[in-house]
Amino acid sequence: MNHLAAQANNCLQRLWPVPLAVHRFERAQQVNPLLARVFAAMRATDAGNATGPFYASSDDLLQRVELPEFQELVHFIVRALQTTAQQANAGLWPAGRHQLQLEIVGMWFQIQNAAAFHDIHTHGNCSWSGVYYVQIDPLATRARHPALGRLNGATRFYSPLFPLLGGAHIDLGNAFLQQATWDVTPQEGELILFPSFLPHKALPYTGERDRIIVSFNAQIHAPEGDRLQAYAPL
Repeated sequence: MNHLAAQANNCLQRLWPVPLAVHRFERAQQVNPLLARVFAAMRATDAGNATGPFYASSDDLLQRVELPEFQELVHFIVRALQTTAQQANAGLWPAGRHQLQLEIVGMWFQIQNAAAFHDIHTHGNCSWSGVYYVQIDPLATRARHPALGRLNGATRFYSPLFPLLGGAHIDLGNAFLQQATWDVTPQEGELILFPSFLPHKALPYTGERDRIIVSFNAQIHAPEGDRLQAYAPL
């Protein structure tokens, strides 16, 4: 029997939600300033791309940075990923799979200023991605920008239905679809986790200090394979 048909006639089903999570790194105040200096030094020694308003490192930070403070951040990110993935997949992971293996398949940092931005994009070859805010001006300072205001340096996520809305009829009947974007106000020490397919962008940023973030992609595998053999009821 169709699962929806088996439900009570007045039972609304909300299908295909998009999970996002926000975590706070308790050691950010001690760790972030050191990471900002390390990343600035790494940028300065990159002969190929050391100047300009936007910089992105290669995605091999896990192999290049061996500082204990950086390892603290990585461990925090891994724990947050584990928690978020478990919550997002509650009732879907088959019973008995206790040896799931989380792998960060790429990690890099970005430095941004002078109204630079990172246009809309998604991440491939992974299931979860994230952004950790290492350094950015306080919101009160950013908001004074005459053009950008409170969106100065924000991260914008787009509804996966966004490409369909242009051809949709808009009325109050589908008001639940009409919030097509969600803007995250960056705060130093915060980690945003999101499914890698979700389109997003870094809005233009101008500040007294550079906007510095750490980004990463992750996969989660089971030793016996990733194909679900059975589906738990919704």
